[in-house]
Amino acid sequence: MTSHHLHLVSDATGETINSVTRACLVQFQGIEPEEHVWSLVRTRSQMDRVLAGIEKAPGPVLFTLVNEELRQRLLDGCRALGLPCIPVLDGVIHALAAYFGVPISGKPGLQHVMDAEYFERIEAMNYTMSHDDGQSTAHLADADIILVGVSRTSKTPTCIYLANRGIKAANIPFVPGIPLPSDLFRVKDPLIVGLTKDPAQLVQVRRQRLNMLTDENDETDYVDLETVRSEVQEARRFFTRHGWPVIDVTRRSIEETAATVLNYYARHRQEDAS
Repeated sequence: MTSHHLHLVSDATGETINSVTRACLVQFQGIEPEEHVWSLVRTRSQMDRVLAGIEKAPGPVLFTLVNEELRQRLLDGCRALGLPCIPVLDGVIHALAAYFGVPISGKPGLQHVMDAEYFERIEAMNYTMSHDDGQSTAHLADADIILVGVSRTSKTPTCIYLANRGIKAANIPFVPGIPLPSDLFRVKDPLIVGLTKDPAQLVQVRRQRLNMLTDENDETDYVDLETVRSEVQEARRFFTRHGWPVIDVTRRSIEETAATVLNYYARHRQEDAS
């Protein structure tokens, strides 16, 4: 692995530039970035500290800054040091401004303003946390999305990811021999999605989970390959019988699973509207 200094400069929390950077870095094998995060940079003195840090540990600079004076100060400083300085959102913002025909506001951190959307995300997160793993099933009708899946199919983290998008997401475990809550079959508006996984990988993940919880390596049906294979088949048949879309999460990240769920949700809402 080759180590490189990488400076991320933002006038807000740095969440956007961190996400963009990670999406780009996965394309480069053998590179180990040492990230220097400079967030909430909004004054000349703060920018001077940033430039001093860049000079001390030279490396590419990526930035999201809307203040023209601070942008130019950073660009000039990097030019003097012979370092690339990349405004990661400029192309998108200027293209949208040209299309919409409206001026750019030039105010930092607008995506974090506590508006109605912000409070919707908070409400969605509260709902999701209180409806995790089959809790509070009497209120399933209030959900936007309900995930049903066998154990260790990333139901909880997927729901949390969806909640961050303002989606009220509940999840219920599918356990052979244990009936799903009757409230689930009475809901009409929420989208219900079934989650499955390759049995061999499921056994591996479950075994790791058991090892974390106990030092013993007792063999149980929970990690028996044939039993798990039967469990996954039963779950898939059950989901199909009820007409629920099914997602195999074996080779999917949380983000990819959530994106697929959101695609189903968009279709679900279109069908309800028609």
